[in-house]
Amino acid sequence: MTDTAWIDLALVSARPQAVGALLRYFRNLDTAEEAFQEACIRALKTWPKSGPPRDPAAWLIFVGRNSGIDKVRRQSRETALPPEEILSDLEDQEGALADQLDGSHYRDDILRLLFVCSNPALPATQQIALALRIVSGLSVKQIARAFLVSEAAMEQRITRAKSRVAAAGLAFETPDAADRSDRLAAVATMIYLVFNEGYSAMNGPESVSADLCQEAIRLGRLLLQLFPAEPEIKGLTALMMIQHSRARARFDADGAVILLDDQDRSLWDRSLIDEALALIDRAMQYRQPGAYQIQAAIAALHARAERADETDWAQIDLLYQALERLQPSPVITLNRAVAVSKRQGPEVALAMIAPLAEKLSGYFYFHGLSGHLLKQLGKVREARVAFDHAIALATNAAECAYIRMQLDKLDETPGIEISERKI
Repeated sequence: MTDTAWIDLALVSARPQAVGALLRYFRNLDTAEEAFQEACIRALKTWPKSGPPRDPAAWLIFVGRNSGIDKVRRQSRETALPPEEILSDLEDQEGALADQLDGSHYRDDILRLLFVCSNPALPATQQIALALRIVSGLSVKQIARAFLVSEAAMEQRITRAKSRVAAAGLAFETPDAADRSDRLAAVATMIYLVFNEGYSAMNGPESVSADLCQEAIRLGRLLLQLFPAEPEIKGLTALMMIQHSRARARFDADGAVILLDDQDRSLWDRSLIDEALALIDRAMQYRQPGAYQIQAAIAALHARAERADETDWAQIDLLYQALERLQPSPVITLNRAVAVSKRQGPEVALAMIAPLAEKLSGYFYFHGLSGHLLKQLGKVREARVAFDHAIALATNAAECAYIRMQLDKLDETPGIEISERKI
């Protein structure tokens, strides 16, 4: 075989299992990552000639473990790496290792790896960067581009994160059932942080930030394989899928934001939506509602509407009320106000968000929604003030351009549609 595309796919797919197992063995992130890289280099040399091993992950763990031992214990009398012709298929060694690495073993290794990256001792930005580097295998250059920082700054951020992990003295034993549940929640939060980082910074379907959304979805699918009976993981993955399914419709040719109600729904990725809807249906069968499931159900109501005017805003309002009870937040109330405005008008919605002014004074979407509601009521001066606040808080060029467009239209007839901010 001369085409190496299948090798790249195999290495990406095996990375979480292999790095997780190597981390358990060496108990050091740098050593585990370096051992995996050495194994990948060996794979790129041998697999094109001999073909893929029976279990690529087991092969990489076997080779990486020996490579790591050879490096960190060079003075001791460890068994040397076997010749290339043996490594290419691993014969009995690979079979024995593959038998040991059953599903439960893989699950614990990957969960441990994900939990290390979602350590609460790390700031959110470091959690995301570490997960993208260690779990996903993105280069420092790729991650830096997605965060719009220099490679040197990102390298420093990842190095700091690794140092904090080492200083935290994490236990590497298999977590018990209670601890595993807590860890899973932390991992889910970290993955959603990765998705939100990409979603918020995206300025087009082909932007670097879109890669973060795709990677978060891949990690969500990985969690689904590890925990197929966890309804909240189904909800999380479905939510990310539906949000990302609209990538091609979210921006116009100039990169300006297109609100949900104005999007060309024929551009939505229906295969991704169908996959998400099936996940939501299966999650609901457990009758264990959670925040991710409710948000996914809201997104599903938008996705199921063939046209914007067919959106079931009454049901969306009810779901937001359930979300407010489960996870009280001024941002959730702000989103619910959109549904209220659709059903009861802008005046009722404006009164609903007025008490949120102090808590959300530094939140772009509060001022953006306020401006829209005031504009619909014909209060041009107040709307301009709200939009001025919004543009001062905008975090990217697309948000700035959209608010400028609203300011330019303030003298025109009100009637712009309102769209929710994704939680």
